[in-house]
Amino acid sequence: MKAAVFHKPGDIRVDNVPDPEILDPRDVILKVTSTAICGSDLHILSGAVPQKEPLVMGHEFMGIVEEVGASITNLKRGDRVIVPFPIACGKCFFCTHEASPACENSNFKNYGPNGDMMSQKGGALFGYTDLYGGYSGGQAQYVRVPYADISPRIVPDHLSDEQALFLTDIFPTGWSAIDWAQLKGGEVVAIFGSGPVGLMAQKAAWINGASRVIAIDPLDYRLEKAKAVNKVDTLNPHKVDVVEAIREMTGGRGADVCVDAVGFEPERSFMDKVKATINFEKGSIKVLEMCFEAVRRMGTVSIMGVYGSPYDNFPLFRIFDKGITIKQGQAPVLNYIDKLVGLVNDGKVVLDDIITHTLPLDQAAHGYKIFDEKEEDCVKVVLKP
Repeated sequence: MKAAVFHKPGDIRVDNVPDPEILDPRDVILKVTSTAICGSDLHILSGAVPQKEPLVMGHEFMGIVEEVGASITNLKRGDRVIVPFPIACGKCFFCTHEASPACENSNFKNYGPNGDMMSQKGGALFGYTDLYGGYSGGQAQYVRVPYADISPRIVPDHLSDEQALFLTDIFPTGWSAIDWAQLKGGEVVAIFGSGPVGLMAQKAAWINGASRVIAIDPLDYRLEKAKAVNKVDTLNPHKVDVVEAIREMTGGRGADVCVDAVGFEPERSFMDKVKATINFEKGSIKVLEMCFEAVRRMGTVSIMGVYGSPYDNFPLFRIFDKGITIKQGQAPVLNYIDKLVGLVNDGKVVLDDIITHTLPLDQAAHGYKIFDEKEEDCVKVVLKP
């Protein structure tokens, strides 16, 4: 089959690779009909999240069940399903305590309680390096889905792939950021980053009762997309002091909730990069620092962007003095998936309005390039195997 394969930093190619096979009675083989490139994939492309061996990429995918393992009773050949990106066994301590991204059984290569940089990680993820299980991802014509009696959800017939695809990751991830903040209604929510996850967090903020949603991004075309699809206020850090602007919009207090939807590879200056090199840091926490400044006292910061190393001068003093609540991590998709499928099915949220490029799988390398280098006003790339 054809698949988008990571070979080394900067090198993702569409190769011919062996077809996947049933390896466990709880497996299914999926014929992929749609898949997408995620911002997290770019961390692998850049080498910031390390991967030594070739790996089939992709953790946002859906398709048609082609083959089922002997223990599978909830799915049959021909079913059309979405597949949440964390791989969860459904039976361990964490899976039974609504914490499936910490599954004890899926990441048999590198699981552990410590959460170190290069070992003892959490549960496995599709197509996301050997550190997270080494499973082949879904940017391919076919993919093996383990524990298929737990995660996949059948898609209502009337929904297109594009309407349902983002239920696999970015909408549940954006939803998590807002759900963790426990909105009661009337809050001001500032979302740093208007890439795909940021756009989904904006949608989730409105649904959960925010009175005002502020999108922050250094790229005007992404802010224009945010205004067009989510009717938010926008701030460009190249044009205004974002922290001061947010305070001016909130009576001097700051936002009730700030969401970091950027992570450790934001737009950086030369000096930012020098500092990171001197301190042996990966990337920067500049966006996170802005969140801590812009959030009001006793407010909440949700971190959905990826961070992969320790950071010097972490502003613990500010977090303590302001009494900030912090929530972060991989989204517990299984906690929300059925509710979110219902929202899409009932027409209460539109997800496919963020797609800017639809390409055949053969053009995956081009899709990665325009997404990574922010060419052609690229916001979200969908690939069609």
